[in-house]
Amino acid sequence: MSKYFAGDTKFTAQVKSLLSKVYGCSPLKDSVLERAIDYYQSAASTDHKLNKLNKDIDYLTTVVSTKVDAKQSKLERQRQEFVKQLRFESHERYQHLQQICRDIIELCEGENYAETLRKSAQFLGTIQLLSPTEGNKIAATNERHKPLYKAVLALRLLDEVCLQQLLPDTYITSELAKVSSNDVRALRGENPAAYQGFVDAVKIPVLMAALLQDIGNYHPDAQRIMHGADGKLDKFRTLSTTERKALLQINYRETLTYLLNGIGAGIYLGNCKTERSHFLAAENKKLTFIKRLLKSSINPKLGLGNLLKVPQIYSSIVLSTKASYNYKLLPKVYQALYQNAQRGTCSVAVVEALYQITGDFPQGYGVIYVPYEVDQELRYEYAIVNQLYPEKPNEPKCRMATRHLTFIGFGHDLIIHESHNLYFVATAQAFSTITKERLNEILALLASNYLERKELDLLPRCWHPGEYFASKVHQKLWIRDR
Repeated sequence: MSKYFAGDTKFTAQVKSLLSKVYGCSPLKDSVLERAIDYYQSAASTDHKLNKLNKDIDYLTTVVSTKVDAKQSKLERQRQEFVKQLRFESHERYQHLQQICRDIIELCEGENYAETLRKSAQFLGTIQLLSPTEGNKIAATNERHKPLYKAVLALRLLDEVCLQQLLPDTYITSELAKVSSNDVRALRGENPAAYQGFVDAVKIPVLMAALLQDIGNYHPDAQRIMHGADGKLDKFRTLSTTERKALLQINYRETLTYLLNGIGAGIYLGNCKTERSHFLAAENKKLTFIKRLLKSSINPKLGLGNLLKVPQIYSSIVLSTKASYNYKLLPKVYQALYQNAQRGTCSVAVVEALYQITGDFPQGYGVIYVPYEVDQELRYEYAIVNQLYPEKPNEPKCRMATRHLTFIGFGHDLIIHESHNLYFVATAQAFSTITKERLNEILALLASNYLERKELDLLPRCWHPGEYFASKVHQKLWIRDR
């Protein structure tokens, strides 16, 4: 397990690239996050310059003089050019975000729905497997990975919302009416033109909303709360009620400000007046839809905001930034989701729809199971969750990672029943009859840090597959089973 092939598969490299483009940090400062931070940091000087120009122009309008008229005209040109520059910068951010959303769709959707589910499972699983589950980098990495994970999850939840008509919304309903004769899940293969229209009108706005949902937390006012006035506090600490309330208000306000002023609607670049009119009308509808998604996600109850809120809660647990993060507890994520639904924070129906998609075990989760062959010497093996829509939520669809206590590069898919999954207490208790010596033999074969784990989890309930996935040969968990 200590020697790996260099590099990544193409898909893993593409996911890493998108993670970097969304919330990454680089010398170029060109990620979605860095562009937002730059906007927030320059907002005060931008407002000051614009206000001064407006004030000077307003003053000159009260003075009657030829020289003053010339100066006023000059200032008005400066203001016009400055506003034009700001609009250009917003459009550049808009185009950048749009392209990222299109790249996400291309990477997680296929020519048919089965392929879409496979690619989406691979996308989500890859993010999970690239995220550390032990050590001191969990919170910082999960903070960067969470928006993209949530966005893909929201996209798949959108399928169920449309299919089951869970969130009646005039905008979505009007767009669905254009493809009413088609199953929206199979639209790409059956009607490419209708599919592209639905992508442009609904899917990209949903992705934009998901990626921007917490961008306001990076406004300087929010950062002061998180880091403290002296900048020395741990931003991942548990905030006081007062701090949390203030942070939520800032995030809400500044996220909408960035959406409307820092991104805005698309700009028409053609010369046809009719096309321009249709384009601007469509863009304004999309912008209004994104705004409504973000606003309603604060307290969605039974409304549209559940499309963001439910994946947000799920992602905040699976990719938690809290000190209490415990990888072993991730399959209990729906306990928290149903508690939120029972309190009226979100819709039970939408939670159930997401539960149908993911089941108890997140994509990429390391499952330990007792093999089904009874004629073999008693042992356990490793597998990784690699498919969505399990037939039973507590019986994940997985890919074998070991065979006969040896790590393998290509295993078969299997459904791990509760009675064979060591995550469940009853199964673990039944397996506990095996001798300590035999358990040590198994652990020595499967754990690279065996000596560290020997006393900690002689009978582990799950395993941490991040190190396994670091090898390129082990990144092919989603290649079709032979």
